[in-house]
Amino acid sequence: MADRKHGAPPPPTESEIRHQDWYGRDLSGERHHRVAFVDVDLTEAVAAGASFDECTFRDCRFNASQHTDAAFVNCTFVGCSFFEAVFTRCKLVGSMFDRCTFGLMTVDGGDWSFAGLPGADLRKCRFTSARLREADLTGARLTSAVMQDADLSGAWLHSADLSGADLRGSDLSSIDPLTTSLKGAIIDVEQAVVLATAFGVQVRPGR
Repeated sequence: MADRKHGAPPPPTESEIRHQDWYGRDLSGERHHRVAFVDVDLTEAVAAGASFDECTFRDCRFNASQHTDAAFVNCTFVGCSFFEAVFTRCKLVGSMFDRCTFGLMTVDGGDWSFAGLPGADLRKCRFTSARLREADLTGARLTSAVMQDADLSGAWLHSADLSGADLRGSDLSSIDPLTTSLKGAIIDVEQAVVLATAFGVQVRPGR
C-alpha cells in the first residue's frame, strides 16, 4: 500500500461490510465511522450529505456514482474504481488512494486538502474550483486533465506529469518546472509569470 504523507498509518476500522450489491443505492444522509467496506458495488449510487469518517474501501466500485456535499474524511481507498464518478462540493481531507482507477472522474469544488494520490492516473479527469492544499500528487499523471481554479498551494508535485493539462486559474506556486512535466499545458498570463519566477528569470515590460 502507498504510504500516507509523513508515514502516518491508516485509521483502524471497527466494523465491516463485505460483498454487498449497493448498485444505485441512495446513501444520502447516512453516517459511517471506521467501517471497512470490502468488495461493495456502489455503481450509480447517490450520496447527498453522506458522511464517511476514517473508513476503508477495498476493491469497491464507485463508477458513475454521484456525491454531493458528502464527506470522506481521512478515508483509505485501495483498488477502487471511480469511472465517471462525480464529486460536487465534497470533503475528502486526508483521504488516501492506492492502486485506484479514476477514468473521467469529475470533481467540482470541495476540499481535497492533504489527500494522497501518489502515482494516480488522473488523465482526462476534471477538477474545477477544488481545494488541494498540500495534497500528495507525487508522480501523478494528469495528462490532458482539467484542473482549473484549483488551490494547489503546498501540493507535492514532484515528477507529476501535467502535459497538456488545462491549469488556468490554479495556484501553481508549488510547481518546480524542473521536476514537473508541463509540455503543452494551458496556463494564463499570471501563471506564466509565476512559472518564469520559478525558473529564476525576471519578467519586465518591453523597452
